[in-house]
Amino acid sequence: MSESAASTNPLSRSLTLLINWFDSDFRSEDPAVLRARPDKIEWVRCVPFAILHAGCLGVIWTGWSWFAVGFAIFLYFARMFAVTGFFHRYFSHRTFSTSRAWQFVMAVWGGACVQRGALWWAYTHRHHHAHSDEKEDKHSPRQHGFLWSHIGWITSSKNFPTDYRRIKDLARFPELVFLNRFDTLIPIVFAVAIFFFGLVVGRLFPQLKTGGFQLLVWVFFISTTALFHGTACINSMAHVWGRKRYATGDDSRNSFILSLITLGEGWHNNHHRHMGCVRQGFYWWEIDITYYLLKVLSWTGLIWDLRPVPSDAYDSEKQLPHARRG
Repeated sequence: MSESAASTNPLSRSLTLLINWFDSDFRSEDPAVLRARPDKIEWVRCVPFAILHAGCLGVIWTGWSWFAVGFAIFLYFARMFAVTGFFHRYFSHRTFSTSRAWQFVMAVWGGACVQRGALWWAYTHRHHHAHSDEKEDKHSPRQHGFLWSHIGWITSSKNFPTDYRRIKDLARFPELVFLNRFDTLIPIVFAVAIFFFGLVVGRLFPQLKTGGFQLLVWVFFISTTALFHGTACINSMAHVWGRKRYATGDDSRNSFILSLITLGEGWHNNHHRHMGCVRQGFYWWEIDITYYLLKVLSWTGLIWDLRPVPSDAYDSEKQLPHARRG
């Protein structure tokens, strides 16, 4: 059967979607062909999200403990930093420099966030900036509605493959391509590690009243689900809720609340005005924890050449009238 015929065969297409869970580059069609398809929810692609959310219900049987809840919160923010500092500010925008070894560590760390591979993330985000809130934007609330921009777009096969031609600066590293291709590997290892860590902690410290299944539910399922929705809020809410300082030509907005949830990503209008700088909270009162952590990391020598906020970002004449008054 030809590939074109297979793409129209429901059984073959479903099989391809299932294999893509383990090998995201399997029989990938030309990205231009896929982008030409209409937006459509692929129900097979909804299964991983259904499993992730359904896993949260395991708390009914495992209960909770202060250790499990605290560890889940800690790993929410530790992994949110991987998304904001590494997937976004490094892989997507290259706002600082690092070594090849630490680049690999960042890709592995980000892989534990269960938001696919660093290269897919970077390709998708660069595409977003090139077409922000235009018809071609994959997750624009203006174009496709709030729910689609929040989660629906990820379930469409047209948005699944990585167009390596658009990220040649990253695709030249085979180790990054491997992690991106087999993007379920790190999440599986992470989940297994959390489970056995819970068993060990429960055995050595019974007073903590935790165990393998309890940590699996709280740290992997609940924390990861919250992490996904926290990240997705920037695609959806940050384009409909908040204030605009700059006329960027799109609907990007600044939100203090979203910045707390996402460690600084809520200063989204700032970011769309100057996407190449490592800091997104341009003023001292705009809390940007990701920037603070990256600054500290630079003191260790693991990263360097943090790109500063351009001086014209503070030019009041380039800000909207209400922002200048503020």
